[in-house]
Amino acid sequence: MRTIDKRISPPAKLAASLVARAPTLTLAYDARCKSRLAATLDTGEEVALVMPRGTVLADGDVLVADDGALVRIVAAAEAVLVVRAPDTLTLTRAAYHLGNRHTPVEIGAGYLKLEADPVLEAMLTRVGAQVERATAPFHPEAGAYGGGHRHGHDATFAEDYALAQQVFAQRHGHGEHEHEDGHGHGHGHAHAHGHHHGHDHDHGHDHCDHDHDHPHHSNHKH
Repeated sequence: MRTIDKRISPPAKLAASLVARAPTLTLAYDARCKSRLAATLDTGEEVALVMPRGTVLADGDVLVADDGALVRIVAAAEAVLVVRAPDTLTLTRAAYHLGNRHTPVEIGAGYLKLEADPVLEAMLTRVGAQVERATAPFHPEAGAYGGGHRHGHDATFAEDYALAQQVFAQRHGHGEHEHEDGHGHGHGHAHAHGHHHGHDHDHGHDHCDHDHDHPHHSNHKH
């Protein structure tokens, strides 16, 4: 399994023909937030995505695999809500309430876009916004303080940790010590209580995770 562990920034440094020929990796927003991910290229090849903690991949990003090959990120179409309003005040009020709930939001000219959520849809309708369900790529605004984080105690934690251990073992063998304290405490604790509790609460929505896993690798020699 190839490992993808670098991002070229900016991609403009590369020849357009190279980027055009690169295989693509299509990911929804939630997956583009993960720094540890077992993924499948659009060619069908399985790969391990191992990016620096806090990385949020965007449509068009160019990544480099451990063999030097390029991979291009494509933002997947997903279920979203497109929010418009009859006046600026109402749209601003909608944005305020979404921000108060730590909800990732894409901000466009005259619209807001967020991941589909029936609780938020009802709230936005109550404040007078017009909400349309759609299927489209989602490109939320980057956090002004570096983005939120999700604690690594959810369902994906064990899977992410196992992948990190596997990749470390493959690439470093059993003789090296690489201490990686994955805290990355860029706090602003947006504690995630999940999208689907059915409660209209103020702290209910996961941000891009900074993967608070702690791969203190078990393959050290004793």
